[in-house]
Amino acid sequence: MNVDLETVRIKSLPDVAFYLADFITEEEEEVLLQKITTAPRHRWTRLSNRRLQTWPSALTKSNALISSPLQSWLVSPVISRFESLGVFADAPHKAPNHVLVNEYRPGQGIMPHEDGAAYFPLVATVSLGAPIVLDLYQKGQSRDSEDHRPQQRILQERRSLLVTTKKIYTDYLHGIAETTRDEGLAPDSISNWDLLGEQDRYRCGWFERETRISLTYRDVLRVAKVGNTMKFLGGR
Repeated sequence: MNVDLETVRIKSLPDVAFYLADFITEEEEEVLLQKITTAPRHRWTRLSNRRLQTWPSALTKSNALISSPLQSWLVSPVISRFESLGVFADAPHKAPNHVLVNEYRPGQGIMPHEDGAAYFPLVATVSLGAPIVLDLYQKGQSRDSEDHRPQQRILQERRSLLVTTKKIYTDYLHGIAETTRDEGLAPDSISNWDLLGEQDRYRCGWFERETRISLTYRDVLRVAKVGNTMKFLGGR
């Protein structure tokens, strides 16, 4: 992919983040959605407000990843394009080794949270199926105030890539509102407005939620080989 990341930096954010519309093609999106939606039932974990898949596996109790390759459909074309963009060039393993697949149906979301120290402070998220708004809150921001609003909002279009790093990873919480309609969309409220691929679609200021699936790529810092898993699993 012949793109300079600096040209897609979200300049209004307090630290380094990038947004690339049309990161994958419609045909590639269709293949990914087919792989995800036809995955065996045991691959899905159902939570109260959404369901998810974890590839290649969940982390151990000590936040280690059991060494295993990612599925080929998660590697190509996504990770291949990460390499050409240099997205994970500074990460310990030079590439992501863990993918979380989240499904958000209309009305579903996730409370503001942080990803924690198990991962290198970089997240690369590919959005499939429909757009959604990601809200950012600075740590320590009071949740009890009447004006508990996100400090930053990022509109993630379908087939887009969002990369967040450094302070945005360590100093901010991120969440998705539980709503059936994302509203208040405008150049002064959406941090990546100038980078959107379909600005005209959102000039009305809102859109109705549809089912959106995200692929969250990260680099788990601690990786255990199969022969050395007992200490990571809590064995003696």
